[in-house]
Amino acid sequence: MTPLSSGTAAALNGRLRAPGDKSVSHRALILAALAVGRTRVTGLLEGEDVMRTAAAMGALGAAIRRSDDGAWLIDGVGIGGLAEAEDVLDLGNSGTGARLLMGVVASHGITTFFTGDASLRRRPMARVAEPLQRLGARIIARDGGRLPLAVIGAASPLPITYRLPVPSAQVKSAVLLAGLNAPGETIVIEPQPTRDHSERMLRHFGAALAIDDGPNGRRIALKGQPELKAADLAVPGDPSSAAFPAIAALLVPGSEVVIEGVGVNPLRTGLLDTLTEMGAELSLLQERIEGGEPVADLRLRSSALRGVAVPAERAPRMIDEYPVLAVAAAFAKGRTVMHGLGELRVKESDRLSAIAQGLTACGVSVAVEGDTLAVDGLGAPPAGGAEIAAKLDHRIAMAFLVLGLAARRPVRIDDGATIATSFPGFVEAMNGLGATIAPAP
Repeated sequence: MTPLSSGTAAALNGRLRAPGDKSVSHRALILAALAVGRTRVTGLLEGEDVMRTAAAMGALGAAIRRSDDGAWLIDGVGIGGLAEAEDVLDLGNSGTGARLLMGVVASHGITTFFTGDASLRRRPMARVAEPLQRLGARIIARDGGRLPLAVIGAASPLPITYRLPVPSAQVKSAVLLAGLNAPGETIVIEPQPTRDHSERMLRHFGAALAIDDGPNGRRIALKGQPELKAADLAVPGDPSSAAFPAIAALLVPGSEVVIEGVGVNPLRTGLLDTLTEMGAELSLLQERIEGGEPVADLRLRSSALRGVAVPAERAPRMIDEYPVLAVAAAFAKGRTVMHGLGELRVKESDRLSAIAQGLTACGVSVAVEGDTLAVDGLGAPPAGGAEIAAKLDHRIAMAFLVLGLAARRPVRIDDGATIATSFPGFVEAMNGLGATIAPAP
């Protein structure tokens, strides 16, 4: 256990670089390992989740190492070239790594065993397993489709057409990754667009995709069995990680912070849209393209926020940012209502419940009805003064540390160890801006 506390901070000022995008980092390792040749990746997130994926791809036959200059070098084995791992793949706390890798091995004629930590073993995998079994894989899992599980890859995988029952970039990506080693065309239809890092990166490595938007959703068609070719790339800063210093800057009076090199993919900018509607003073500087992804520096100044309604269709564009958005809503004037949050119940924790419980403990009025969260902000700092159970969830931990920086009394979290899964050096980076986050007794 690593308990931490945060207390009222003076103004936050300065610049920092967000850690590499976690979603892009996972995909960079996986696709580089499936390409032919050596890929050099810069800006890779070196958090525990991504390192688990690196270790897993190494166990499946790719050569992966960190060079002296901090870049990562991946010598790929080509589509269909994976070897059977000699041991269980332990993905730790990484749902993204587990689900994407299930897709990768489902179309290879090998058997792969997956496990994870206590949190990951509680998370459902059935919605990934179901389409992969249509492709020809066999999946043996615990009750509820949970880890530990075994994927017995299809010796002769079949291309499928799969309509996502709910928006999920992880399920979409798992199916597309499985389709890489299937003949013909694998098609995924999503009811509304989700983050498209997999599609962008597949093209970066040479795969052929056709993407069409129609009245029934977005249709993504992947031509199977391409020869992916090594292609160097730079990982942008993670907008989900940038959200924590960004909102801290908005809430702590007198603050001005610039966060460098943040990915601003349109399918990841739901939080920026929402904060703008709430009255946040934010701007995008030096907009550019890096590694096929749009990138910018974010400048934020402390702002008086107001409550807004956040529509359900925006959820796929900001699903990981809701914990810290709810913190911002606690300081806003008026009610903020966030719809379509069902996906939060199957994250590292039941984030919807964790957010509501934590805010209530900090003196904030909260209501949860179905998949809707309503937060009544007073336009002033909430009381704080609570101890929050982070529930092995890095985003819950960081969100309530941000709340403590601007609340009337310090906030303590029971365990901040999992923060390193997505934001290594979070405490040091925040304190470098003027925050007051320290180990708690």
